[in-house]
Amino acid sequence: MYLHFVPFLQGMLYVGNTAPLTEDEISLVQSLANAFSTAYARYDDFTKLESAKQQIEASLSELRTMQSQLIQKEKMASLGELTAGIAHEIQNPLNFVNNFSEVNQELIAEMKEELAKGNLEEVKELAANLEENEQKINHHGKRADSIVKGMLQHSRSSSGEKQLTNINALTDEYLRLSYHGLRSKNKDFNAILVTDFDYSLDKVEVVPQELGRVLLNLLNNAFYSTQQKKAQLNGQFQAEVRVTTCRTNGKVEIRIRDNGTGIPESVKHKIFQPFFTTKPTGQGTGLGLSLSYDIITKGHGGELKIESREGEYSEFTILLPL
Repeated sequence: MYLHFVPFLQGMLYVGNTAPLTEDEISLVQSLANAFSTAYARYDDFTKLESAKQQIEASLSELRTMQSQLIQKEKMASLGELTAGIAHEIQNPLNFVNNFSEVNQELIAEMKEELAKGNLEEVKELAANLEENEQKINHHGKRADSIVKGMLQHSRSSSGEKQLTNINALTDEYLRLSYHGLRSKNKDFNAILVTDFDYSLDKVEVVPQELGRVLLNLLNNAFYSTQQKKAQLNGQFQAEVRVTTCRTNGKVEIRIRDNGTGIPESVKHKIFQPFFTTKPTGQGTGLGLSLSYDIITKGHGGELKIESREGEYSEFTILLPL
């Protein structure tokens, strides 16, 4: 028996025959060995790819879970910053409700006296005052209710449903919430708030709680920047945050500008990257601007831009399609 050994990459093929193989026959066996080698290599690669694919899918699933948890933590962190601002905003309409309720109690007592005297004209006048006060109570009660509902929407996961929204009202509300929230932490801090709203704007289809998160993040950053600059200048500085809305090139534009520390040119291109932050450790997750960018660009098909000069100002511009 003649044995012929033909090596290939992963091993060796041997053939037994009663007579030596010719060169052509050996060449044929070599071709068979090469074909087997190629098939085995492809099978081995496929097995490795399947294993790698499963590992990648498992890692991707874990990353998505972590991302979801981080996003929710960021939302809850921003809600925590709002707490004092919410309390302040709710207190105003509640004060009106309480004051008008007390006035109405006095009016009712007067009505009873006038009825006992039979003075109907005076009773009619008092009734008209009561009706006017009740309308004011209703108005301020609804205002408090809308604040609570807005914050509940802010805390829960978004449904992603767009609603026709008054951009000026939404922007103004989050401006006051952010400012009062900061003031509650630092009573010495104050800032000039300048608003220039285009009241001819039509309502825009947006996801209000998502846009609210963006506004809150940008406004918090603006106030933080001015606060830092005031500390650097030993208090010899007047903080100012300016918010404007307008229609431009078929889009709604929201600008938020502060006269704070500004953003260094060297890091400006990084600010929308996840986990990048210029704040000290423990004072920011680095997700705020990244989430804001995704909400505006991916969620609303808009644009989020930044202009800044270090030591002078920062201005964020939101562009939303009509």
